[in-house]
Amino acid sequence: MFRGVTTLNLDVKGRLAVPAKHRDALLERADGKLVVTADPAKCLLLYPLPEWEPIQEQIMNMPSLNSQVRNLQRLIVGYAEDVEMDATGRILISGPLREFAGLSKRLVLVGQGRKFELWDEECWIAQRDAALAIPQGGGWPSELGSFAL
Repeated sequence: MFRGVTTLNLDVKGRLAVPAKHRDALLERADGKLVVTADPAKCLLLYPLPEWEPIQEQIMNMPSLNSQVRNLQRLIVGYAEDVEMDATGRILISGPLREFAGLSKRLVLVGQGRKFELWDEECWIAQRDAALAIPQGGGWPSELGSFAL
């Protein structure tokens, strides 16, 4: 399980160092092979390859004659790229993916269980602050009514 929020730096070539606390798990689970793709929230998703494959299959089995489904397929599968950690634990984020997510030098990697989200730091702060705000119309969704930490 990938947890935690880590601030990272993107180098001039578009590489980032995977935090040491996640490297061994990624090597063990996926031999260091990941898939990076676009998320509609304007961040990137990083999946260990074995976690990605059933998701891609599920997306591609949706009815592509539905325009909303087709747009989602184009975004998520169309932007998907295979990457591999190098000997020092770095991965390369391509120019099109960096441009899509508006990535600058300062990034935030957010563990989400079986995957990571990768955000530009300023976008992450805005997203985090918006998530903490009380929704307009008063209150949280009813699904959270019985949730307790």
